[in-house]
Amino acid sequence: MIEQEFERVFNAAPEVIAQAPGRVNLIGEHIDYSEGFVLPFAIDDVTRCAIARRSDRRVRVTSAQQVNELIEVSLDDIAAMRGEGWVRYVLGVIWSLEIETGLDIYIDGKVPLGAGLSSSAALECSVATALNHLFHLEKSLSELALLTQRAENKYVGVPCGIMDQSVSLMAKAGYALLLDCRDLSTRHISVDFAGADLRLLIIDTRAHHALIDGGYAERRASCEEVAKLLGVGSMRALSIEMLQSREPELTPTQFKRARHAVTEIARVLEAVKRLESKDFYAFGELLNESHRSLRDDYTVSCPELDAAVDAALENGALGSRMVGGGFGGSAVALIRDEDAGKVSLAIEKAFAAKGFTAPRFFSSLPSDGAKVIS
Repeated sequence: MIEQEFERVFNAAPEVIAQAPGRVNLIGEHIDYSEGFVLPFAIDDVTRCAIARRSDRRVRVTSAQQVNELIEVSLDDIAAMRGEGWVRYVLGVIWSLEIETGLDIYIDGKVPLGAGLSSSAALECSVATALNHLFHLEKSLSELALLTQRAENKYVGVPCGIMDQSVSLMAKAGYALLLDCRDLSTRHISVDFAGADLRLLIIDTRAHHALIDGGYAERRASCEEVAKLLGVGSMRALSIEMLQSREPELTPTQFKRARHAVTEIARVLEAVKRLESKDFYAFGELLNESHRSLRDDYTVSCPELDAAVDAALENGALGSRMVGGGFGGSAVALIRDEDAGKVSLAIEKAFAAKGFTAPRFFSSLPSDGAKVIS
């Protein structure tokens, strides 16, 4: 389908088609930029891109989701295009990879927007994967992760960590990706919820989710301030005992932000142990602790996310928490297969009672990362 649409728009065949997935993070939120550990897996919703080279220095971009919008810019002007709508993610990758050849690009994004499932990384990584193949750049997956992160940090203006791009590129079906955000080393962790008759329910609250409005940047800056004040490189260097002993040196907000980071890093490592031993009840409790920390210490939850988590737990979920950057987006709930209908209905009723937009539900098995498909 994307090949035909590319030909319809550009009157030529694409030279490469690639795809990259969104992700759901099992645990480890807002700690990738603090050199922590994170444990995401790729979902089966993907963004695809089709690309062909041009004989000039023009870049033309359109998408299945913006059927009447064909954006055209010269490579000479790409730097000046920063901040111009959704296409900035595409242009940022071209800029970061230092492509000097004109391009026609068609995008088809199936990762839900604003749901905290990293539609932006899926877009960036699909384009980067295609360009890496088309121009024989021979960049490693780790290098592509850093280059796409650079595009989002420096070009788009979102100071995200390395997690989203890494899992979109490196994921493996059936596994979560344990990523050490300090040295980018990875280990695949088997996730076998189905073997225990469990599933991970993803709840898209449909509450507005945007990280470019400053909330994300403020929290990252707060952790960096604490690290500087305490003379450490990052939150990774602190234990909870060390942090508590130096609480008087910090403002109440700084202490709470740091406490989330320190305890969340520890929770990720404990979660790996619980998954490997298939102790899913203990794993579920770690999800609950993570949500409370994000809600109370990091204050990145919202009424819709809290309603989803509370309703899931009240109806038998082993654990539940918000995922993604927060301020909206999605939550996850680890539930028994037999409870899927009951939990979903309870969340719908809770939303209706509070006058919230009806949520959407879906689930996904851990899926493969980015790849060239033609």
